[in-house]
Amino acid sequence: MLPPEKLNKHAIANAFLRREYFVYYVFILTLLFFTVTLHDVSFFSVTNFMNVIRQTTPVTIMAIGLTFALAGGHIDLSIGAVVALAALVAALLLQMVPVPVAVIGALMVGVAVGLINGLLIEWLKVSSLLITLGTMGVITGVARQLTNLESVPIIEPSFNFVFGSGSFGPVSVLLLWTLGIAALGYLLLRKCRFGRHLLAVGGNEKGARAMGISTIKVRIMALVLASSAAALAGLLYAGRLHGARYTLGEADLLTVIAAVAIGGTSLFGGRASILGAVIGSWLMGLINNGLILSGFSTNEQMIARGVILVVAVAIGVKEQQK
Repeated sequence: MLPPEKLNKHAIANAFLRREYFVYYVFILTLLFFTVTLHDVSFFSVTNFMNVIRQTTPVTIMAIGLTFALAGGHIDLSIGAVVALAALVAALLLQMVPVPVAVIGALMVGVAVGLINGLLIEWLKVSSLLITLGTMGVITGVARQLTNLESVPIIEPSFNFVFGSGSFGPVSVLLLWTLGIAALGYLLLRKCRFGRHLLAVGGNEKGARAMGISTIKVRIMALVLASSAAALAGLLYAGRLHGARYTLGEADLLTVIAAVAIGGTSLFGGRASILGAVIGSWLMGLINNGLILSGFSTNEQMIARGVILVVAVAIGVKEQQK
């Protein structure tokens, strides 16, 4: 048996090496690495960091939403397609109705898709991977058909300001969206009964059912949250770009999954971290930004994201086996 002083050192070392801290260490190391290697292009500057936030916020919002789905033991592959459809719906509605109505209409796209996904998964008792893969194809087709592959401009200044283009001094409104949704997600997951029930369902479904938790209802609600977050991400894309297109969000799925996985959320349910998802998405944004400033191509950036996802999944599997 180890003496008390060695036991204390061992406990401290284990505390610092806990899985949920991994993303913070990688984030700091990545920040230091690019700060040193890209000091001549002002990587470490408020302007550059705000650019990272602007580019990353939709991914961050989607990552927060996907965290809820994964916490309950499901995955939603349709979120990227929901981004495009919600953005297009908002852009089209803004040509006919006031901003609040258009925003509600776009968000209802996410609610509807989440409900459909959840009901199909629970009714058919089929893997969420397969169901959401199918709905992703359907939604992508609807988005392409909706405007016949044409972009839809948004000229409503109030919408564009609130949903992406606005800023208060050097602070982009997108940072405020990130902080607000992150705080809301944290409270819902950690301070509300729904969050406790969701983690219980994801960790041990039979045990949760024995406790009287409605597992079906909880999981459907989690999928609705994931899809609604994707719809909000679509609004943020549309506001920042002053328009919508069927391609919005289609390349984000891998980045979102990597951000959530590396942030400490288990891909098998029962463990989730909202703050980890935010830091994970920022980490992916920093890496993309650093690679772009270093002159790497889009293909090489995709390779980097893929490697990060493989590493994150490997770590998650090892944690699950312990």
